[in-house]
Amino acid sequence: MANTPPLMELDIETADRGFYSGFAKSVAIPSKILVSALIVWAITVPDNAAAVLNALNGAMLKSFASWYIWVVALFLILCVVLAVVPTTGRLKLGLPEDRPEFSRFSWFSMMFGAGIGIGMLTFATAEPMYHFATNPNVIMGETTGSGADNVTAAYVWSFLHWGFSAWACYALVGLSLAYFSYRRNLPLTVRSTLTPLFGARLSGPIGHVVDIVAVVATILGVAQTLGFGVEQFVAGLNRVGFGDWIILADGKPSAAGIVVALVVILGASTLSALSGVGKGIKWLSNLNMGLSFFLLAFFILFGSSFFGLTALVNGLVAYVMELPALLFTVNHADGTETGDALAAWQGGWSVFYWAWWIAFAPFVGVFLARISRGRSIREYVLGAIIVPSLMCFVWFTLVGGTAIDLTLNGGVGDAISSTGQESQLFVMLDLMLGSGMAWVMAAIVVVLLLTYLVTTADSAILIVNTINAAGEESPKGRMHIVFWGVALSLVVGGLLLVGGLGAIRTAMVIGALPFSFVMFLMSVALIKAIIKDSIRERRGVQNLHVEA
Repeated sequence: MANTPPLMELDIETADRGFYSGFAKSVAIPSKILVSALIVWAITVPDNAAAVLNALNGAMLKSFASWYIWVVALFLILCVVLAVVPTTGRLKLGLPEDRPEFSRFSWFSMMFGAGIGIGMLTFATAEPMYHFATNPNVIMGETTGSGADNVTAAYVWSFLHWGFSAWACYALVGLSLAYFSYRRNLPLTVRSTLTPLFGARLSGPIGHVVDIVAVVATILGVAQTLGFGVEQFVAGLNRVGFGDWIILADGKPSAAGIVVALVVILGASTLSALSGVGKGIKWLSNLNMGLSFFLLAFFILFGSSFFGLTALVNGLVAYVMELPALLFTVNHADGTETGDALAAWQGGWSVFYWAWWIAFAPFVGVFLARISRGRSIREYVLGAIIVPSLMCFVWFTLVGGTAIDLTLNGGVGDAISSTGQESQLFVMLDLMLGSGMAWVMAAIVVVLLLTYLVTTADSAILIVNTINAAGEESPKGRMHIVFWGVALSLVVGGLLLVGGLGAIRTAMVIGALPFSFVMFLMSVALIKAIIKDSIRERRGVQNLHVEA
């Protein structure tokens, strides 16, 4: 009730000795069992795993496509409203005396690198090219596939998937965690965000289930991201001269290539995770951002800058104008050629992306909360949704716009579009530059890929460890960090080897569904908490934790 202080203590039982000292065994052990079972299942009986996962995936997409569309719209609207309303926008994620731990540059660098860096390198070229060839506007006959009239539409759909909605999923989880952890001193773990609904009962089985769901969703969401990155990393190694043994005849990574890439990436990320957020992850994130700006400057100077900037302006205006309709439109198969095609396209693109961002949200959300203490809700939403979205839009239009311009006006035909998404950026560099300079730029992309992969993986390992340790933020339990580094490697490697990215994608979409319900409850709980805290403040009732 608003006449009494809110819950400011949530006891989560942790072991006080032994291998699991400091960890909630009711979360850590089941999480490890579930992830290990998935690894063993996928590797030992791949055909059965693929059949079951595909059947579940098909049923879920058919039954829950509307749910994914509507719930993501809710997340975005809620974040924007909280930032815009003056009374909520001014609320600090912490106590009145708290100040941000990191500079804005380091804050944004860590947030961007963990949230979307790898995917941006792969999809900044690939996604605009895909949508340039076909999208709902083409299906409905409004634009021409691979025609000049389809450029703006291609960017509207690219911006939809990588823009405000994606970052709202991350921002909501981070905002909820920071609100309850730093204003009420509750543990920095997902269950704390539901205390307005379930109260102290979250100390028991209900809370354990919530945190286990968050851990499994994190592993699967990060595995999807790393899967894309590993394929592009191997393609880059091949391009800079590591030999044809790391790729197959169809350009996909060989088993040896996958193993080598994972050993390098997860080995480095585990070492970085052992050093903590303030050292290894911060240093790598700043390096990421510096290399990203260098690569972006390259495309500004040598790419199709005018074409890209025109696409940015036109695409952004169209995206903002069409966003209200895009957020709530659900396409259902109706037996017509157009209706069935639209439903299939939305299931394969928008619904897949919303599931991906939701699965990725517990990882990025906990990380955002960890680095955002002391910032206001308005500053947080601006930094966690608006700024990174605009950064993605610039990347997609300058990098992807160069690929489209070369295809449309540069006479390269299908040289870019006919290659796999993991190789398109490298093919484009070959077309733009002489062999020597193309090699240098490819090497820079490979280094940038590696730093993004390591940053994402080591952040994920630390976040999973934090959830398992009942919200303890320090990098404790070195063997547990090593376990999750190895487990993440085996999930990515195992699923890539037995079924490629399709297997990872299917497992991720399934794993995202339970956490989407957690996020919905999280939204309700946050609204309830903010309203009641405002009433408490007016009545002079304590609503903030007081440091002893």
